[in-house]
Amino acid sequence: MEDKEIYTELNSIRNLMERSAKFISLSGLSGIMAGIYALIGAGLGYYIVYGSHGGLRYRNYYISEQEILWKLLFIAMGVLALSLITGIWLTIKKASKKNQNVWNPASKNLLYNMAVPLFTGGIFILIILFRGYYGIIAPACLIFYGLSLVSASHYTYNDVKWLGILEIVLGLLATLLPGYGIVFWTIGFGILHIIYGSIMHFKYDR
Repeated sequence: MEDKEIYTELNSIRNLMERSAKFISLSGLSGIMAGIYALIGAGLGYYIVYGSHGGLRYRNYYISEQEILWKLLFIAMGVLALSLITGIWLTIKKASKKNQNVWNPASKNLLYNMAVPLFTGGIFILIILFRGYYGIIAPACLIFYGLSLVSASHYTYNDVKWLGILEIVLGLLATLLPGYGIVFWTIGFGILHIIYGSIMHFKYDR
């Protein structure tokens, strides 16, 4: 009986230490919503760039008109803003439901480890955008986003690491097939997010 009590006590201590070291208030539903936003954004972007051509065959050209670029940038920023707002709101809601503090050392470490690759990637993408290397914008988005997830996974659920690895793999494949960037972008930010969010929701949120 004493051994069982000791085991239970040690298990409780381990759980408390994990809660203090890792941010476990991430909402799976926010991942699903981010994926939906990305699919809508990808659809709008595809229509703007390729609408008059149709199909998903290989693309060996890129639109360089400033008006088109600004429209795509506006869509991307809109998807990002909606994803962030939804993610923050659902995360706060989940933390409040579990009586947990959202702003703690674990969440600070998570944000810092995500911010470094994302900020670096953002600067890199702006540089290649202004240099006219449009074919590697989608791969760069996927690769740097994947790196940020892998880096941040040390401070949250391990599932985030696998999402990051898949994003990196997709980014590398997109680099080999630059003409299909919009397809890989849709899979990475849309479909994978919906699958990831669904797994997270049924695994941790219920």
